[in-house]
Amino acid sequence: MNKKKYLLFAAYLTMLCYFLFFAESMGRAFSEREYHYNLLPFKEISRFWTYRKSLGFVSVALNLAGNVLAFIPFGAFLPGLYARCRRFLSTAVLCFEFSLCVEVIQLVWKVGSFDVDDILLNTLGGILGYMGYSIYCKLKGLWRKQKS
Repeated sequence: MNKKKYLLFAAYLTMLCYFLFFAESMGRAFSEREYHYNLLPFKEISRFWTYRKSLGFVSVALNLAGNVLAFIPFGAFLPGLYARCRRFLSTAVLCFEFSLCVEVIQLVWKVGSFDVDDILLNTLGGILGYMGYSIYCKLKGLWRKQKS
């Protein structure tokens, strides 16, 4: 069973990396681009929210909800695969670190942009994934107790 979890996690990471670094439909083309970055927390989040009507639902959803949803599996897989990630803080820190690495790679390769808001949203997604995994484990334990 553990091999299946590792294979699913590897497939998820492969798809995530594709969308984060290579998907031309997401504006990830290698070209002579300038460096794009945002170091002010909540700047892009508030910009997307303020101009949500003119930007359109799809743009806002892809940026705000997409960053959260993309990292929910990351936070859910970690405690299931690695014992040290069964603690909230360990998983939250790893989600933050992985997101930071992604943003730095995007900055260096000039695909996408380095955005501190993306780090916050991705980390939130990882935390939600961890919480979902924790709730699942508690419910599974209660179900087993009722069965026996």
